[in-house]
Amino acid sequence: MEAVVHIEQLTKTFKGKKAVDDVSFSIYPGEVVAILGPNGAGKTTTILMMLGLLNPTEGSAQLFGQDAKAKAVHERIGVMLQEVSLMDGLKVREILRLFRSYYPNPLPLETLMDMTGLAEADLRKRVEKLSGGQKRRVAFSLALTGNPDLLFFDEPTVGMDIAARKAFWENILALKKQGKTILFSTHYLQEADDIADRIILFQNGRIMADGKPDDMKKQLTKQSVSFITKDRFPKKLFLQEPFVSDCFVQEGRLVVLTDDTDAVLAKIYSEQLEVRDVRVEKGRLEEAFEQLVNQGREGEIG
Repeated sequence: MEAVVHIEQLTKTFKGKKAVDDVSFSIYPGEVVAILGPNGAGKTTTILMMLGLLNPTEGSAQLFGQDAKAKAVHERIGVMLQEVSLMDGLKVREILRLFRSYYPNPLPLETLMDMTGLAEADLRKRVEKLSGGQKRRVAFSLALTGNPDLLFFDEPTVGMDIAARKAFWENILALKKQGKTILFSTHYLQEADDIADRIILFQNGRIMADGKPDDMKKQLTKQSVSFITKDRFPKKLFLQEPFVSDCFVQEGRLVVLTDDTDAVLAKIYSEQLEVRDVRVEKGRLEEAFEQLVNQGREGEIG
């Protein structure tokens, strides 16, 4: 399968300091990829080079097998950056009409309104009269205008209230079902955990980790199954299993630490244990993120 995005040894230097340092990765059709990392990790700089808005110091960025600046590439991508900048003096309807004219097969205006929550009254407003939330809805509409195959979102939900964030990610899931390839950066780790098929973690301009959210949590965080039982706590029954690392009682519950929660649940079933209030904790992405970032800092010191 040909990569939609192919980054090869990408490097960007500002005043002698590497903001992005020898980064390589590929993204394939239909993938939803989150780029995570602390402030200054190189996420936005990498995205800007992928879009052809920044020239790399070294390396290359190709989209659909072509240079990121190619006109044919621009017709197949949609972009929503963190800073929303729109043309003052124009009405929303005029901006949308202008952007739709740039693409060979733009989405109908009604479709854009339905997907982004723009109302008829919003279309009649001039850009400078829009609220922050309305501007973000317009920016989302512009990103979708050309019915793109590849979408970029840089911190898309910053400043959104809870309802707006929920609506935004519902739309992203709908686009995912259509087979769109989506790349986004976010500081909200729960968003990445809920939406992304894959996470690329940046630190100090380099990639610290690249994989599925569940795999990262499985490798780096504690998973557990806990339950309450009237029977004697069967600690030895679980500790003899290779997939169990520890077993203890906590606040009246038996807690089983494991690298395979399904195997623990199967054990409970096969032994016909009388249990209630079973809870499965798969680990949190925040823990994995913190651990990876700390490992990177230790490597720096070393």
